[in-house]
Amino acid sequence: MLSFNKQRHGGKSGFINTRNTFVTYGLPLVCLLLLSCTEKKPPEESGTDPLVPYNVVWKTPSLDSSGSMPIGNGDIGLNVWVEGDGDLLFYIGKTDSWSENCRLLKLGRVRVNLTPNPFVKGNPFCQTLRLRTGEIEITAGPDDSAVKLRVWVDAHNPVIRVEAEGKKKFDVRVQLECWRKERRQLTGDELFSAYGITGGPQPVFVEPDSIMDGLSDRIVWYHRNERSCYEETLGLQHLGDLVERYPDPLLNRTFGGCMKGKGLTPVNDTTLSSSKPRKRFTCTIYTLTAQTGTIGEWLDRLNRAVAETDRKDLEKTRSSHRAWWNDFWNRSWIYASGSPDAKTVSQGYVLQNWINACGGRGDYPIKFNGSIFTVDAAIKDRRFDADYRSWGGSYWFQNTRLPYWSMPAAGNFDLMEPLFRMYLDTLPMARERTKAYYGHDGAYFPETMYFWGTYNNDNYGWERTDEPPGMTVNRYIRYEWQGGIELSAMMLDYYVMTQDERFLKDTLVPFANEILTFYDKHYPRDGNGRIRFEPAQALETYWDSVNPMPEIAGLQCVLNRLLELPESCTAESQRTLWRRIRDELPPIPTAEADGQTVLSPAQIMGPKNNRENPELYAVFPYGLYSVGKKDIDVALRTFERRVHKSTGGWQQDAIQAAMLGLTGEAVRMVTANFRAKNEGSRFPAFWGPNFDWLPDQTHGCVAMTALQRMLMQTDGRVIRLFPAWPRTWDVNFRLFAPFRTIVEGEVRNGSLVRLDVQPEARRADVEIMEMK
Repeated sequence: MLSFNKQRHGGKSGFINTRNTFVTYGLPLVCLLLLSCTEKKPPEESGTDPLVPYNVVWKTPSLDSSGSMPIGNGDIGLNVWVEGDGDLLFYIGKTDSWSENCRLLKLGRVRVNLTPNPFVKGNPFCQTLRLRTGEIEITAGPDDSAVKLRVWVDAHNPVIRVEAEGKKKFDVRVQLECWRKERRQLTGDELFSAYGITGGPQPVFVEPDSIMDGLSDRIVWYHRNERSCYEETLGLQHLGDLVERYPDPLLNRTFGGCMKGKGLTPVNDTTLSSSKPRKRFTCTIYTLTAQTGTIGEWLDRLNRAVAETDRKDLEKTRSSHRAWWNDFWNRSWIYASGSPDAKTVSQGYVLQNWINACGGRGDYPIKFNGSIFTVDAAIKDRRFDADYRSWGGSYWFQNTRLPYWSMPAAGNFDLMEPLFRMYLDTLPMARERTKAYYGHDGAYFPETMYFWGTYNNDNYGWERTDEPPGMTVNRYIRYEWQGGIELSAMMLDYYVMTQDERFLKDTLVPFANEILTFYDKHYPRDGNGRIRFEPAQALETYWDSVNPMPEIAGLQCVLNRLLELPESCTAESQRTLWRRIRDELPPIPTAEADGQTVLSPAQIMGPKNNRENPELYAVFPYGLYSVGKKDIDVALRTFERRVHKSTGGWQQDAIQAAMLGLTGEAVRMVTANFRAKNEGSRFPAFWGPNFDWLPDQTHGCVAMTALQRMLMQTDGRVIRLFPAWPRTWDVNFRLFAPFRTIVEGEVRNGSLVRLDVQPEARRADVEIMEMK
C-alpha cells in the first residue's frame, strides 16, 4: 500500500515458467484446467461469439504511445499503435528485464514503415484487438491497395510476429529504436523511477544498450548489467555475509533480442529493409533474458533459440497460439448485460483479465505499477521515456496481491505461479534475515521488497546511525509484515480449489509453517498466555499499535484452515504448533460505538498516518465475516462506520461490500472503478495512475474480485450464488469453486434460468440467494 506522506519517497531463460525452484501444479490442476478448456464452450448469443463485443476497435490512428493497445504472451508485452501519416510502432516489455539498478526496463521500440504508406490521412483505417485469438489486426489503405497487418506474441515461444499482406506489392522497413544510447544520470522527478536506491550516496545512472554491427541477415541488440546494486543492498541491510551464498541476480543479466525476416536485409545496424517489393512479409523478433559469464555465451544462446524457432512451422505455431487463447477465454467468464453500467462492468472485467494474462506468466509477478505496459510519461513539465514508472522496481505486497485475488475464481491458476515462486525462492534468505535481525527461527517478508527478498533500500534507510539491524527508517512499513500471512491464505485458496497435494506438501505447508514459526517466536505472551503483538502496526495506517486486526484475523483464518487439511499431508508436530498458536491468539479487536460492537483496527490503536481500514481485513481478505456467517451485523456496522469511504486504486471497499451482501454499494463501486479510465490513454482498461502508476493493476483487479464475489462466495463446501448481485443485471457466468468445482449459470430478468455444476454431486452444496 502506498503512502501519501513524502517520507516514503525518503541465470534465467526469460520465458514462461522456466524457473525450476517452484513446484508447478500437479495432475489435479492439469485435469481441472483441461476440464475447463476442452469440455465447455462459452454460450453463443445470436450465433456470435460473446467475446466479440469486447474486442477493442479503433477507426483512426493514434497520436502517440498513449494511444497504444496492450498485447502479450504472459512474459513479453507490447504496446502497439499506429501514428497517422506515419508508421506502426510498438514498445517491447518483458517481465525479467531487470537493470543494474533493479528497474524493469523495456527491451526497445520497433517502427514499421510501409511504402506506399497506407496510413496516410483520409485512408480507411481499422485497428482491432481480437481477444479470442490473441492478436492485433490492422487494415488500412484504399480498397484496391489495402494492407493488412497482424501483430501477435506467441503464447508458447519467446517470439513476436509482425505479418503484413497487401493486395499490391509494397516495401517494408523495420527499425529498432533504442533510446538508452549513452550513460545518463537520472535527476529530479525521473529519479522516482529508481525508487529504492535514490537516497543513496551515489548518483543513479542508466547504462547504454549495445547493438551488434556487421550482421548479414539480422539485427541484434542487448542490455547487459556490468554492475549491480545487489551487493551494496545486502551490505547496507546487514546481510553482507550472504552475498557468497545467494548469487547476485542482476550482475551479467542480459536482455535483448534478434530481429529478422524473409526478404528483409539489414541496411544498417538498426534497420531491416525489403530487398524488393512483395505482397507479403513476416518480421520475427526473438527475445532472450539470461545471466551468462560472457556476452558471447548469451549470443550463443540467442542464436540457438532463433534456430530452434525457425525450425517450427509458422502456421502450426499460430494455430497453437490461438488455441491457447481460446482455451483461456473458455476457462471462465462473466458477461453482464441489461443496463449501460452492466456492459461497462463486463468490458472492464474482460479487458483486465486480458491484461493479467498478457503480463502474468513470466519469471516474476505482475508489477502493480504498470505491469509490462508502461509508455512515455509526462510529469509536470518534463517527459520521460517508457522505462519510467512511479515507485520503481520493488514489489509492494499490499499492491502486488490484488491482481492475484482475482485469479482463483477465474481459474487462472497458472498466472498465480510467478507470485508463489518468487516468495518461495526468497524464503531461504527470509529465514537468514530473521535469524540475523531477531535471533530466532521462522521467516517474515517486508512490505516493500526487491524480487530477491531484501527490503527496498530507501525504505530500509541509508543513514543507520540510530537504527539497529532490521529496523527500517521508513515507519510506514516498519512492522508491516502481515503479507506472509495473507499469501498463506491465498495459497490455501489455490489448494482448496485445485486439490493439488503436491502443491500442498511442497509449497503451502513449508511456506506457511515458516511464517507461523516467526509469529510464534517473535512476540511475547501476556499475563493470560495470549500473544501480544507489540511492537506492531495496523497496516501502514496505525503506527505503534497493539494487537492489530490484520495479524489476528489473518492468523485465525490461516490456522483454522491449515488444521482442516488432510492429516496425511501434514506432520503431527506441525499440527501441534498450529493448535497452540491458535489457542494463544488474542481475541478479534473490537470497540463500542453508540452502544454497539464494531470491529477495531487494533486492540490499542496508535497514531494514524494513512487512509486504510485495517478493521475490515476481517472481511477481506480473511473472510471471518461475510454473507451467511454469524455476527455479520458487527461487520456491517463496521463497514458503515469506516473512516475512509472510497474506491479506486488499491482501496478494497468494493470487495468488502460484496462480501457483506451490500448490493447497492458493490454495484456503485465496481461500476465506478470500471468507468475510471485514464483520461490520457486510449485503451479502455488503462486505469490510473491513482496511487501507483499507469496502467494501475490494483484498480481493475479490485473490481474484478468484487464482481466475482457479487456473483459467488464460498464457505467450506457451501457455494452461495448471487450474494450481492442486482436483479436488474442479466448475467452469463462461469466461475471456479473449491474442490475442483466449476459453476456455470445464466440469469435473465432476475431469475436463474440455467445452472450447471461440475461435478454434478456438488450441486447439492449450492445455495441460491435472492437477488436484490
